[in-house]
Amino acid sequence: MAETRLSFKQMCAKYDVTPRTLRYYEYIELLQPERNGRTRIYGPRECARMTLILRGRKFGFSLEDIRQWLLIYEREGTEAQMRSWVALADRQLDELAEQRRQLDEAMTELKQLRDETAASLD
Repeated sequence: MAETRLSFKQMCAKYDVTPRTLRYYEYIELLQPERNGRTRIYGPRECARMTLILRGRKFGFSLEDIRQWLLIYEREGTEAQMRSWVALADRQLDELAEQRRQLDEAMTELKQLRDETAASLD
């Protein structure tokens, strides 16, 4: 099977990111494509990393958390990375639960105020 190699434009299209985002991920060393002059070439490693980056962002992780997590794989291997992932996921789940609690509280207060205001109009 041929190795997947994407151009800059193909990478943007495949992952639905802007050129600015892709360049920024390179700048902060989340991605390190091969270069042929000014041409960037993204191989399977970069595609896998991009998938992980976007998944991490979806779950609310900071880019620095993602960068550190990816570095663990390079320095310590898969098992250390997975252990780190579990710890990060636990922390993020706690944070998301707190955000949900705050959002539920704000919605309850807003509904109450709306109902009081609507009742005063009758």
